[in-house]
Amino acid sequence: MKFGYKASAEQFDPRTLLEYSVLAEELGFDSVFISDHLQPWRHTGGHAPFAFSWMGALAERTERVLIGTSVLTPTFRYHPAVVAHAFATLACLAPGRIALGVGTGEALNEVALGTTWPDSKERFARLKEALELIQRLWTEERVTYEGEYFKTERATIYDRPEHPVPIYVAASGPAASRLAGRIAQGFICTSGKDPALYTDTLLPALYEGAQKAGRNITDLDLMIEMKVSFDRDRARALNDTRHWAALALSAEEKMGLDDPIEMERRADALSVERAASRWIVSSDPDEHVAMIQRYTDLGFTHLVFHAPGPDQERFLRLYSEEILPRLRQSLPVVPVALAES
Repeated sequence: MKFGYKASAEQFDPRTLLEYSVLAEELGFDSVFISDHLQPWRHTGGHAPFAFSWMGALAERTERVLIGTSVLTPTFRYHPAVVAHAFATLACLAPGRIALGVGTGEALNEVALGTTWPDSKERFARLKEALELIQRLWTEERVTYEGEYFKTERATIYDRPEHPVPIYVAASGPAASRLAGRIAQGFICTSGKDPALYTDTLLPALYEGAQKAGRNITDLDLMIEMKVSFDRDRARALNDTRHWAALALSAEEKMGLDDPIEMERRADALSVERAASRWIVSSDPDEHVAMIQRYTDLGFTHLVFHAPGPDQERFLRLYSEEILPRLRQSLPVVPVALAES
């Protein structure tokens, strides 16, 4: 079982975010994952550091943590070969500590650069093709690739790590879950959704994809971003979620939104109760751990904690003192879902 820190790129400037992430390693977290956003969820006070360069800085400031994207879209702002090149270099600088987390993308990050935002079918097709090309560039020389969306002509990445970077595929539906099971080394989803989404859709599709590829599901890193707001003051924990109220907007309310100002306006219209609906909000450590265990019982093996409050040092220290020790003591050796699969 691994415990990670979600570096909130949309909320903090690059230097502050770096210091929080260095502290996370010092306090015993196992990984740090950062979103790759061009634009944040909120315009007012928003941030969006460039993930590639920020990861390099963190790699030089740390010794142990796994560093990855959660998530990056390798299909619109970047040609897949650029992603392959960047992550190969990062992995040469920090061997064994770099991971590439990918997804199909959001209009918020791509339309501002002139992209005509396609439907989900095309976005998924682009992702599959991009991953095939990235993996070939990491393992082959002089790659000539003729895809529907991407092309290369005798392309070579000259500085490659000894071992390819692990790929984590983010999924909110069955197609991407099956893809993760077939080809990826890790799987990413987020907490706070309808429990049936995990038990009836995402995890069965993940297992199906792995089985069809002749793979063992226990070889995959099952990662979940845990939306948590923990504080000894429950009112503070509740109100901290306001900054991230956009996460509580329905898919229909967010559909096609590409302007952080409009996203912020819609989020600010929500009540604090609705803003908190995506988060595990608690002031009681034992209650908090019990709610987290609902996810580990499903089989998730890598919990990356995302806290919404402005004082991330307070969160990191509270969590390392109150929550992580309890989790390490109470979690089963083999999660229920994996034991039964």
